[in-house]
Amino acid sequence: MSAIVVGKEVRDALASAVGAVSLETSVIGQGLPHPRNLECIDRMSGAIRAAGAIPAWVGVLDGAVTVGLSPAQLERFTEPGVATKVARRDVPIAVASRAVGATTVSATTWAAARAGVVVGATGGIGGVHPGEDPDVSADLLELARTPGLLVCSGPKSIIDPVATAEKLEELGVAIVGYGVDRLPYFLAREAAVDLEHRVDTPGEAAAVARASAELGVRSTILLCNAVPPPLAMDPQEVATAAAEAGLRADAHGAHGKARTPFLLAALAELTDGRSLEANLALLEDNARVAGDVAADISGARSSRSPS
Repeated sequence: MSAIVVGKEVRDALASAVGAVSLETSVIGQGLPHPRNLECIDRMSGAIRAAGAIPAWVGVLDGAVTVGLSPAQLERFTEPGVATKVARRDVPIAVASRAVGATTVSATTWAAARAGVVVGATGGIGGVHPGEDPDVSADLLELARTPGLLVCSGPKSIIDPVATAEKLEELGVAIVGYGVDRLPYFLAREAAVDLEHRVDTPGEAAAVARASAELGVRSTILLCNAVPPPLAMDPQEVATAAAEAGLRADAHGAHGKARTPFLLAALAELTDGRSLEANLALLEDNARVAGDVAADISGARSSRSPS
């Protein structure tokens, strides 16, 4: 058995030039509570299919990395406490131990590229955590060395957006606003970071992805789509809640892989669930945008009306 398996639906899509969108399983394994993680699967997968593309959920299961998990396989990742969080560095260990491994952005980006899936969608990326000795997410290095296009809503609201943008620039990762001129900040529509590049349609984003591939650029295009306005949160409120969540994480000793899930859960509690609703909304909207871009890249949009 191969250590990397491509699901039949994704295989067929790639063979017939139908767009596919890679999706991380960490968001359903650790990022969202049960049963809202089941809702996330339905909303993200549905948005991608409505755009004319195929969802390619990625995870480690039964001793292999699978790109294109089936609905039955996905359910195993949603059961509380079953899946372990797997970054790119952890993939060999998860495969060897036959763990149920929920892949982060770094592991998902790496696996998708090897399967030939060039477009991905997530919520917020990891980045540079605030503090005197900041932790830096493995997401950033993987984005710097793996080609493709990832739709996100900027860095998570528990991350330092300015330091993260500077680190991405240092690593050579292009940040492109999707209909925005400032860096989206996960639950809030923008951070105090101006963007140099902007596109306004799936076709323009697809053109950037094609140019990057033709030039042989070995890094990911980060296409930043802001949280939908009706559920966007006030930046100051988010900052205050994130600071309190950080204090709680320190008090509980939540560090390393456990820190981000702890912080997101604390944010949901501190905002009376509004951060959770905003998170689900932006995940669905990012999946929609990614589906549109993937369909445009594959040519599947040629017979469809533009979004």
